[in-house]
Amino acid sequence: MSMVVVTNRIPVAKGHEADFEERFRSRAGLIDTEPGFIRNEILRPIKGDYYLVKTYWRSQADFERWTKSDSFRQAHSRRPPADMFAGSNVLEIHKVIQESGVSLSPENP
Repeated sequence: MSMVVVTNRIPVAKGHEADFEERFRSRAGLIDTEPGFIRNEILRPIKGDYYLVKTYWRSQADFERWTKSDSFRQAHSRRPPADMFAGSNVLEIHKVIQESGVSLSPENP
């Protein structure tokens, strides 16, 4: 079993960035207690319009189980207006084959 990173590339239309970010803030924590969940990151683009939503899972099976869960349905129940997006999202799943670095924490910024 290998850790996987699921990346959702979401093109957000100009003028909708704050609304898009608020949608994620308002549902923060829904995923945190799911079996196999490790962490979640929402990345704002410095250039361009693609936000990245990254979730880290103990396994692909854990991710797939979550997509069938009540917390997934709840997190995705409020459909955003279509004009919030500048195109279609792209979902990518990658297996982690190596990792290194330091853990970011209040003691180690």
